[in-house]
Amino acid sequence: MSGKPVRDVKLWSPVVGWEERPNGEFVVWREDPLGPYPDKLNERLVHWAKTAPDRTWMADREGTAEWRRVSFAEALDQVRRIGQFLLDMKLSAENPLVILSENSIEHALMALGAQHVGIPSAAIAPAYATISSDFSKLHDIARQITPGLIFADDAGAFRKAVDTAFGADIPFAGMRNLPEDRSGTYLLDDILKTEPTEAVDKAFDAVGPDTVAKFLFTSGTTGSPKAVIQTQRMLCSNQEMVTDCYSYFRDEPPVLVDWAPWNHTASGNKVFNIAIYSGGTYYIDRGKPSPALMAQTIANLKEISPTWYFNVPAGYEMLIQAMREDEGLRKTFFKDLKLLMYAGAGMAQHTWDALIELSEMTIGEQVPLGTGIGSTETAPFAIFCTEPQEKPGNIGVPGQGVTMKLVPIDDKYELRLKGPNVTPGYWRNEKLTKEAFDDEGFYRIGDAVKFAVPGDPRQGFYFDGRTAENFKLQTGTWVAVGVLRAQLVNQFGGLIRDAVITGENRAELGALAVPFMPALRELIGGDTALSDEAVVAHPKVRAAIIERLKEHQRQSSGSATRVMRMMLMTQPLRFEKGEVTDKGSINQRAVLAHRGDLVEELYADAPGVIRVGKELAA
Repeated sequence: MSGKPVRDVKLWSPVVGWEERPNGEFVVWREDPLGPYPDKLNERLVHWAKTAPDRTWMADREGTAEWRRVSFAEALDQVRRIGQFLLDMKLSAENPLVILSENSIEHALMALGAQHVGIPSAAIAPAYATISSDFSKLHDIARQITPGLIFADDAGAFRKAVDTAFGADIPFAGMRNLPEDRSGTYLLDDILKTEPTEAVDKAFDAVGPDTVAKFLFTSGTTGSPKAVIQTQRMLCSNQEMVTDCYSYFRDEPPVLVDWAPWNHTASGNKVFNIAIYSGGTYYIDRGKPSPALMAQTIANLKEISPTWYFNVPAGYEMLIQAMREDEGLRKTFFKDLKLLMYAGAGMAQHTWDALIELSEMTIGEQVPLGTGIGSTETAPFAIFCTEPQEKPGNIGVPGQGVTMKLVPIDDKYELRLKGPNVTPGYWRNEKLTKEAFDDEGFYRIGDAVKFAVPGDPRQGFYFDGRTAENFKLQTGTWVAVGVLRAQLVNQFGGLIRDAVITGENRAELGALAVPFMPALRELIGGDTALSDEAVVAHPKVRAAIIERLKEHQRQSSGSATRVMRMMLMTQPLRFEKGEVTDKGSINQRAVLAHRGDLVEELYADAPGVIRVGKELAA
């Protein structure tokens, strides 16, 4: 740790209890109990509409235009109008609302309008409709939840996908470009003219902890997307856990600037609901951690000072680069910031160190930096670390009300979870639901962990890979894929964004690496005219990659941690094939399944090979 102080922020003070069972299992819980929470999330919307009616609940904009704002009072009024419309449409859990749009105020209002009257919604990744040509995942979704209404901001852009996957006769609502030759279409402006009746209040009163609030679909990287049931109990208990952890939310309404998609649990549940539960303001960031869209994020952060901020490590890399060049951005970003959170991939040490350095340079102290672990099935908050650390990776201790079970497997522990935030299962899929839980009712999250300090859960845990991703070498040695990926990214000092580890049942490890093109272009003088393929093939780039690979090999302790060959992939990972989520998380198994030719090519030559990937046929 540096000598600078950590910013004084009101965070949790967890009291951890545990037992070690004779079979080697650990059970870990919180001695300090979970506090009371509402029966339904929209109780908090009603509360803030009464106590802070004029406070901005949500703001959105395109580019650098003026922010378009909606207050809590305005939100509640529109939510009740939408709720009445959806009741009139006779939507239900059997025929829910599907939202096929990017994050927007209208998207948020439609979801809350459904939730207000006990009708589930399901936010679907727009890329399923815009990137895919056969709409196969939309077909799978349509079979699972049989929607009663589709909403899209731009109805015209999604018409083909909706008609193909859900049927040309399904009711279709949108903000603009509604097809004139299609029946059953509804303009949002007209929906908002609906006058709410006492039916809305009766439906709201009937919503309880077991009411299905929404369906969230897992990324479907190993098959069809799965509809994970999200109950009101899950959402509300999870927000009380969050508010215990980030205790300063109780004293000051949080300010959020967030880009992550609402069809994912990280923002669709956690961040979205923080603003409602704690009376905060959610600024929709239409940027993304990509070279094409990061400028929008930077423009927003130059204007709005968040009090809590989340990004994936690749996003932080780009933000760090921008802050080094822009003192104004740095000052605005750190001015009110109480906590930085990263997730979605392992953070490299140089990224961690740079955030601390910039924080100290700007405000004279460190902003707390932490991470945790959770899933769609846990709503998602389950485990988090707020204790100051010298390096990234400690995922912390369980939230209030959450119980961890650690099942020993070889030299690590499989993590299982139980609590009011855990899903009751998968919609219309008893087989998957049964397989997801053990005989004590613990949810099998599919992650492995290890103690930060052996035998002492109070010191937290380190993520030790996805159990489904880990594999054995020819020698029978286990490879902890998640840990190795994080180490590799760290050792390459920002030249690669992520890597897919290869070598199952082979003599040595390899990697299909995702290059970080801005950093590679810097190596050759920032030439923007060259194609990505030409940049990757440039002698200076190849020399730098080879040197980093050799240094990685020198630092590795054995065959299970030593990558002997590497290929830089120049063709983008494909969302519609499940290789990457729209949040940027890579699925190891899906990439290996779809890029087997690259793996074979990687192992066709002598060890230590550095190659440029070839485009595969669709």
